Amino acid sequence: MELHHAFTVPVPADDAWRALLDIEGVAPCLPGAVVESYDGRTVTGSVTVRLGPVTVAYKGTAVFEEQDARARRMVLVASGRETRGQGTARATVTAALREREGATEVAVATDLTVTGRPAQFGRGVLAEVGDRLVGRFADCLALRLAGAAPGKAAPAAAEGTAGSAAESVAGGREAEPLDLLREAGVPLARRAAAAAGAVVAAVLLVAGVRRLRSAGRRAGACQRCRWGRWGR
Repeated sequence: MELHHAFTVPVPADDAWRALLDIEGVAPCLPGAVVESYDGRTVTGSVTVRLGPVTVAYKGTAVFEEQDARARRMVLVASGRETRGQGTARATVTAALREREGATEVAVATDLTVTGRPAQFGRGVLAEVGDRLVGRFADCLALRLAGAAPGKAAPAAAEGTAGSAAESVAGGREAEPLDLLREAGVPLARRAAAAAGAVVAAVLLVAGVRRLRSAGRRAGACQRCRWGRWGR
């Protein structure tokens, strides 16, 4: 499935480019992600996903197939497999940076293939979950960049999002798993409401048809009764 997202960070494109390539630095902004090693091109690590009471851990690698600083375009190919299961995940992520009025717009296109339990959510829910995660990542990244820039205050909106992630890494604790059910709560509720509405509409339609048929039968019987009386 193809997913498209975009976000803006309040720094020039060169700063944003360097920040996005600092994988170990931005890892705390990615829920459930742990970076084990990075040599400038290949990332080795893991991502942990929670599905209600079940926790699914993926272990794998991500390779930068393209890092075009002049065009400000990067392509990352990632693949992983469940540590305790047969599920797999593979993604080709293309990011393009564009500077505008001192800020940087980042457009992200993801070609994602998922098998196993997370695949049950489908494209619509995963797209909405992706929107939320990209928003949280952008807030966290903006906070880190603002903190790195001298004389700049951290954005208030991002403090709650990024603070816990940064504290977790600083304290040496493991990354908190990405809770898909919590992130997908609103989309799933919308789908459930829509499905319930469709069921109610179908029930009402069937009931209406039955009433019309019943009324038609009663009218036909009454008309035959009248004809019988007149025949006498």
